[in-house]
Amino acid sequence: MIMVSEIGDRTFLSNCVMAMKHDRKLVFFSAMTALSLMAVLSAVLGYTLPALLSKKYTQYIAIILFVVFGVKMIMEAREMSHNQAEEELEEVNKQLIVDDEEAINLEELESGGQVAEPVRKSSGFINLINYILSPTFVKIFTITFIAEWGDRSQIGTIILAASSNYPFNVILGTIIGHGICTALAVICGKLLAQKISVKTVTYIGGCLFILFGVYTLLEAIFWPDKDEDI
Repeated sequence: MIMVSEIGDRTFLSNCVMAMKHDRKLVFFSAMTALSLMAVLSAVLGYTLPALLSKKYTQYIAIILFVVFGVKMIMEAREMSHNQAEEELEEVNKQLIVDDEEAINLEELESGGQVAEPVRKSSGFINLINYILSPTFVKIFTITFIAEWGDRSQIGTIILAASSNYPFNVILGTIIGHGICTALAVICGKLLAQKISVKTVTYIGGCLFILFGVYTLLEAIFWPDKDEDI
């Protein structure tokens, strides 16, 4: 579910563009940090819902949301062009260029036009901290986290965690799915954006959401939680 939701979306394309401009390992690590944090937060939120509502009602809400998101994705896919990924890749690239120019102008204003002296190289743990918490890391982390907030993959993770008794499996599966998508974006994102059909992937994603809804409905009918009957 995560893979068909993420491949070709704005997070995927942003990581693709970032990997063309910055160190790939840094892009992957910063994006995965944001995505892993989002996976944990979403799963925890979903797992706490049954504490507020009964498991039965949580499952019915999950069914409705799965079907609604599935139908919405299919409707979006019908309106997409076949070269949707390339168009969005170009749009994301332009937006990031504008953001970079604004950041450079802001730095020049803050420094009064003075050029900062080069920082001496350190070793060991300090180098690691400087690498991880660099402006590029913070930028990619922020872009990824904000882009994922309220995204289909986050909602899907919340729904899965709410309707599952195994939140750690949901977290693990979500992180693995994000890891695969992010690795593809960083390593060969531009090629994939030119080759894949976001229209087809979105169709598949919509169908999967509906299938998850059907499965959750069957689970609620034929394999109800025994604790609810006690």
